[in-house]
Amino acid sequence: MAGKPDNDTAIIYSTEHGRMCPSCSQPLGNCTCSLKKQVVVVGDGNVRVGLETKGRKGKGVTTISGVPADSDELKNLAKKLKQKCGCGGTVKDGVIEIQGDHRDMIMAELQGMGFRVKRFGG
Repeated sequence: MAGKPDNDTAIIYSTEHGRMCPSCSQPLGNCTCSLKKQVVVVGDGNVRVGLETKGRKGKGVTTISGVPADSDELKNLAKKLKQKCGCGGTVKDGVIEIQGDHRDMIMAELQGMGFRVKRFGG
């Protein structure tokens, strides 16, 4: 394959560019290969659904964390869940926030999509 380095001689770190992609040997910020699209599951693989009121003046927000997806997929999932619940929401730091207490509906929807779902909090 042209342009693809041998695995034994691939550069994984450069003092000039920082971390390098092991597949295409480009800096991670400039990498366009398929490794950037891979999803790394952090934690135990369970999606956690809970209700938070802290810092929101008593208003409840349903939070969904641990979803094994990249930022674009998270935004699409959040959009589907917001439409299902008929309310607003956002994605912050890899956590989907849906306005209001919709834990049961969201848990059923995520289980229907094939996720392992656990409830946390009160």
